[in-house]
Amino acid sequence: MNRRTFTKAMGAGLATSALRERVFAQAASALTMTAQGGPPQQIGMLLYPGMFALDLVGPHAFLSGLMGVQVHLLWKTKEPVVVSGKMSLVPTTTLEECPRDLEVLFVPGGLPGTVDMMRDDAVLAFLADRGARARYVTSVCTGSLVLGAAGLLKGHRATSHWATRDLLPLLGAQPVAERVVEDRNRITGGGVTAGMDFGLLLAARLRGQSYAEMLQLMNEYDPHPPFHAGSPKSAGPALTAHLEDFLKPGLAACSDAAVAARRRLELG
Repeated sequence: MNRRTFTKAMGAGLATSALRERVFAQAASALTMTAQGGPPQQIGMLLYPGMFALDLVGPHAFLSGLMGVQVHLLWKTKEPVVVSGKMSLVPTTTLEECPRDLEVLFVPGGLPGTVDMMRDDAVLAFLADRGARARYVTSVCTGSLVLGAAGLLKGHRATSHWATRDLLPLLGAQPVAERVVEDRNRITGGGVTAGMDFGLLLAARLRGQSYAEMLQLMNEYDPHPPFHAGSPKSAGPALTAHLEDFLKPGLAACSDAAVAARRRLELG
């Protein structure tokens, strides 16, 4: 996004002069940082086979809208990665090429890829290394299980997809039934669409609330779903049980991987 497009979009969308002044002040700060030749903040977002595309694409829509950042889509190679729905995403940076110091380290979720990543020594070593220095260590959906398997959630409050949230204690984390959970520099989102809320919260942490509100307006993120079945509570026990039965093989594999990670991390 260039400066002219950014300014035009803000001017068209902001309703009050007070809000306009706040947003322009924050935007000007970001523009000044870029204009002065300061290094862009580095954001690393992991890709992997079998992940759920929306877990990454939702947050990416907001994080890539920040000025003064460089977003890296990370994988072992730069070959297209086949994710959910047989969609292919193309990495921009290999794990080896990834900057050493990241502003944000992000891991998406999605079965069966999550289970594979929880058992992938190379990926876990990469996450543990970058996560030890990143300003924010983050995830959406079952990505929190991958963070946990890398030893990055020990002693932290966190969330995950509702169907896997009870596995977090195996990885040293305290499960919280919220859409987004922030504990110190760990920010985790719930299942799939929670990535949109997560992305806005993280944008606010990086650029301030007014900037995040501008991104929300620009993306017209104003959800009004036609049904009210987005959580076990609203869906009811019958539908929840039906879906749990459908997910049973994947959840069992996740549980086995979490138990194995617990032993490896010597968590008891």
